[in-house]
Amino acid sequence: MSVWLPVAPCTPDGCARHTGAVRAPLPAALLLLAGCALVLLGVACVPPALLLGPVPRGRLTRWWARAVPRAFGVRVSVRGPVPEAVTGGELVVANHISWLDIPLIASVLPGRTVAKSEIRHWPVLGPLAALGGTLFIERDRLRALPAAVREVAAALRSGSRVVAFPEGSTWCGRDGGAFRPAVFQAAIDAGATVRPVRIAYRTAEHRFGPASGAVAFVGSDPLAASLWRVVRAGGLTARVDVLAPIPVDGGDDRRALARRARAAVLGPQGPLRPRQTAVASDRANRPAESVHH
Repeated sequence: MSVWLPVAPCTPDGCARHTGAVRAPLPAALLLLAGCALVLLGVACVPPALLLGPVPRGRLTRWWARAVPRAFGVRVSVRGPVPEAVTGGELVVANHISWLDIPLIASVLPGRTVAKSEIRHWPVLGPLAALGGTLFIERDRLRALPAAVREVAAALRSGSRVVAFPEGSTWCGRDGGAFRPAVFQAAIDAGATVRPVRIAYRTAEHRFGPASGAVAFVGSDPLAASLWRVVRAGGLTARVDVLAPIPVDGGDDRRALARRARAAVLGPQGPLRPRQTAVASDRANRPAESVHH
């Protein structure tokens, strides 16, 4: 492990538990099929979508990304001003809880996602991610960090929106990790605006606060187990708060900028008021690392 390869203390057995209403197996299975079908449809549409101009491609991306959480039975609430288009380079930074975070961000602020380099070699998804403009970084090699910062800065200078999860690992939402400063150096070098985004999840029994355990995708939690928890959980709602942009200039310090962004994203969320009615969880108990970056 290195400072560029953080590991969260969250584990599937300790965090990935849902307390609340549970959806019956048959409706849950139908949601799972619908959600997976929509994801595969999105994957198949990547090559033809690249033939579209930026505006229609962005609209298509938003439509698909909005549909994905709903297909898995998750309602979505968006708060804050959402810019219609990128007018200059913008670095979007958010807390990282679940695989759902990615379509949630794409539904509001579609952009080029920063991801670990291993994804490039995944069958089917790797080449498609590359076609979609994903920025791959080598997390386990500190010597590769300057080149990664330059690549992100170049994307920002070109006017692209870049999406990053600077905690570097998924957290269950009860706490959060430090925001790693490297990606903020890219924003400083490019003179790009930083746009903080806060993601939170709740169930019908809980007020917005620490994330519902159903969505927590932590550690080496099997994706299949995570998908099943999500569709079994009744009354899940995701909230995306688009926060005020943080202006950046060449005199900024990347660590101070990272702390400002973290304070905006991981501010007080209100109390959690649990009422247990049932539990849906998996039995995985392995240490944790995000698949994204």
